[in-house]
Amino acid sequence: MKTFWDRRYAEEEYVYGKAPNSFFKQELKKLRPGRLLLPADGEGRNAVYAAGLGWLAEAFDYSSSAREKALQLAKEKKVSIQYTETDIHSFDWPSDVYDAIGLFFVHLQPDSRPFLHSKVMQALKPGGTLILEGFAKEQLPLSSGGPKKLDMLFSKAELLQDFSTYLPDYLVQESVILEEGPFHNGRAEVIRLIIKK
Repeated sequence: MKTFWDRRYAEEEYVYGKAPNSFFKQELKKLRPGRLLLPADGEGRNAVYAAGLGWLAEAFDYSSSAREKALQLAKEKKVSIQYTETDIHSFDWPSDVYDAIGLFFVHLQPDSRPFLHSKVMQALKPGGTLILEGFAKEQLPLSSGGPKKLDMLFSKAELLQDFSTYLPDYLVQESVILEEGPFHNGRAEVIRLIIKK
């Protein structure tokens, strides 16, 4: 998979665009800037946007091509981000550090998904906020993005199980129109989740 993503991100075009995820943008403006983590942030569009709002934005991805383009975008937008080339299992997860964490279309194999979700909640400060958006299982027949494996797509029940220690502040599945570069484009079925630790 790393080779796949390195090749995808090696394109000159920003494959998911340079603008932040719309749900992230909507929710982030409700929070006071602090320390933010964006796992698997790809080409850095969300980290760069947050840095522009005054957040201490940290991101990681296992693609070296993604990191290069993220740092290039940060330079273009005249902001500073911290971006590490690593994966969810190698990242040094702290405890009670981040004011907010964003997961956007981070679709993993079923055995890795609960690990990531537990580590994210570990890393959030008490009172910190998780903002998540991903493709629902109903996305499978649609051509607007996402993995073509049902068990890598989200259901509300699976997310409730992964985060069973916490009561979601917001958990909705809805149809949206994505306009996030050539690979997230058109009608999509997504799940959006907010949890305050």
